[in-house]
Amino acid sequence: MDQLAFTDESVGFDGLIDDDSIEQLKSFCRGEIAAVETYRQAIAATNEEWLAQELQRNLASHEARVTMLRRRIEELGGDPPASSGPWGAFAKVVEGTAVAIGGPKAALSALVEGEDHGLKDYRDDLEELDCESHVLVRDVILPQQVSTLRTLADLKRLVA
Repeated sequence: MDQLAFTDESVGFDGLIDDDSIEQLKSFCRGEIAAVETYRQAIAATNEEWLAQELQRNLASHEARVTMLRRRIEELGGDPPASSGPWGAFAKVVEGTAVAIGGPKAALSALVEGEDHGLKDYRDDLEELDCESHVLVRDVILPQQVSTLRTLADLKRLVA
């Protein structure tokens, strides 16, 4: 009987090649792309230099996560998403409306909602990943998500 060779990085918790991991990583990546888009929109709309600088730090964190997720998807043999998809379009509309109607405080509130949604997604779907992807998300991406959420919560209090 021929045995198939599997690399550790493509094997899920059940020992089988895990296409579900690739799809979950793609979902995470689309969420990160949406975050990048909405941060860019918020930065462009703010007149406060100090606030733009703080938002730029969070933007850089999300851009790094997009890069990590794309790389991992490719390592598993998948094609990374090129766009944020429908969720990103919705997030940009929400952010744009918040900026136009409520200014910086409303824009920050919309960003906090997006960060909170991302954190929930990571926590809820972490177990859907293969071992190596699980470690990447748990030990690198998830702590960064917590950090960007905390930064926004602090900024929201300062702007209030």
